[in-house]
Amino acid sequence: MKKLIILSALAVLSVSVFAQNRTPKNVKYNYVEASTLTLVGKLCPDTPTPYHRIDTVKYKGFTKSENKQVRCGSGIMVAFKTNSSSISLITEYGYLYEGVTTNKLAHRGYDLYIRQNGKWKWAAARCPEYQKESKPITIIKNMDGTEHECLLYLPLYSEVKGLKIGVEEGKTLEAMENPYRHRVAIFGSSFTHGVSCGRPGMTYPAQFSRNTGIQLLSIACSGNCKLQPYFAEVLKDADAEAFIFDSFSNPSVEQIKERLFPFIEKIQSTHPGVPLIFQRTIYREGRRFDTVADYDEQRRINVADSLMKIACKKYKDVYYIHPNATEKNNEASIDGIHPSNYGYELWEKSIEKKVMKILRKYGIK
Repeated sequence: MKKLIILSALAVLSVSVFAQNRTPKNVKYNYVEASTLTLVGKLCPDTPTPYHRIDTVKYKGFTKSENKQVRCGSGIMVAFKTNSSSISLITEYGYLYEGVTTNKLAHRGYDLYIRQNGKWKWAAARCPEYQKESKPITIIKNMDGTEHECLLYLPLYSEVKGLKIGVEEGKTLEAMENPYRHRVAIFGSSFTHGVSCGRPGMTYPAQFSRNTGIQLLSIACSGNCKLQPYFAEVLKDADAEAFIFDSFSNPSVEQIKERLFPFIEKIQSTHPGVPLIFQRTIYREGRRFDTVADYDEQRRINVADSLMKIACKKYKDVYYIHPNATEKNNEASIDGIHPSNYGYELWEKSIEKKVMKILRKYGIK
């Protein structure tokens, strides 16, 4: 009998807690422009639109494609805290991506992480439906009503011109301090941009920051990271304590030969004594049975290896590391070029210790 009474009491308590935590129907939200909170992962602080990564009015030379891509928010996050049981988002989009290798949740959607016991834990991801991009979306609901620290990743491959974050009326929404340390710039290709990720928070730079606490500031540009002088101008002016490059995945052999040393010298002209960490391009799984791709990729790797051996001797504070985003089973890729979420996880794990060992030499830890 006592056991039955206890079980009944627990059932009532369970229902009570469920009802208390459930987000009400027809909830009303108060909205705040996200840029008034804390923007994390932004290399260039002053841009005409806060969610752009580069001011393309100030910096010239970008192609039409590059101009679109550097206006996308890959790598930018909003840090805030709230005790609302649900969070709503309203987006004003500019350029919208229509590619096939990256799902819409990643290229135009949002990814929410919440800090729990000192660790960032995935909480939710969502994007608006096609033709309804301006409609509000509820990214999460039915939270317990206690205050949570949140990190919201912006879409990887679409331009956000305005973003409003909404919480229930009567609940709090406040900016929180940047949860990451230091300012480390990362310039790279579609790999660094996050093409083929399942969610915006699954890029290898995003995983690196969550795992290490080091803030990576991305200006990755899919298909267009070719050691261009105008990108070097942006990096030259950047407020950064270190630089990481995925810069051998896009350029031709001729471009690598012509541009590498001037690129290094331009950045070092304003950042003497700052580490420049170059990554070899990853093994692309699609080359395994494609003899032409295999030859071309290996030729590019050989040239980069040869020139970086010279660069590491010629220039102080220049480093060369080898990432890995595949395994022997050849199952870590989406399209034979870009890694899957698992492939990007492999990449991050393969460089984390190497990069941190170099950064610690410069007091970045």
